[in-house]
Formats: sequence, structure tokens, C-alpha cells
Amino acid sequence: MTENTCEMEEMNESCLCCSGKHKDREEKERKDLMNRLKRIEGQVRGVEGMLENDAYCTDILVQVSAITSALNSFNKVLLANHMRTCVAENIREGNDDIIDELVITLQKLMK
Repeated sequence: MTENTCEMEEMNESCLCCSGKHKDREEKERKDLMNRLKRIEGQVRGVEGMLENDAYCTDILVQVSAITSALNSFNKVLLANHMRTCVAENIREGNDDIIDELVITLQKLMK
């Protein structure tokens, strides 16, 4: 398995690169996150089109920078939601291991 590939186990169909945990999201949160991802997907397709049409390098770089910014914004929203819900709930339930998980996650995000 490569770092950027998510392979499925044959037996239980779970993703090998995921924790196996699940979160029930409110419809508004899910819709907001999905809309953000769809916009990012559209931006990526736009860059593909620019490349196919031999657009100037700096024009492509500016669009890629916008995609990076949009992904960072997505991460900020998702992280804030995670801290308000999953992390807070686990701490209230006495599960302090969630703090170590959050620290590890933040370290991965800050590479």
C-alpha cells in the first residue's frame, strides 16, 4: 500500500488507512463539507483543462495555490467540528486518549 492509496481489506471492506471509527454528522455539516469538496474537485478539473490547453505555468500555479488554500480551509472547518464534537465528547466521557490522538493528527497536518 502506498502512502496516498487507500486499500480495502477483502474480509471486512474496511479502509486500511482509516481508524475504523465513524461519526454521525448533522446534515448541515455533511452538506457544507461536501459542497466544499465539490468546489475543490471543480477547481482541480479546471487545472486539468488548463494543462491540456497548454496554459501558462504561472496561471496554473495560481490556481493550484487556490486549491491548496481551499483544502486548508476544509481542514480547518473539519478540525474545528472534530474538536467541538468528538474530542469534547470523549473528554466528557473520561477518555483522555483522545488528546493523544488529536496531537498525532495535528502533527500529521503540520508536516
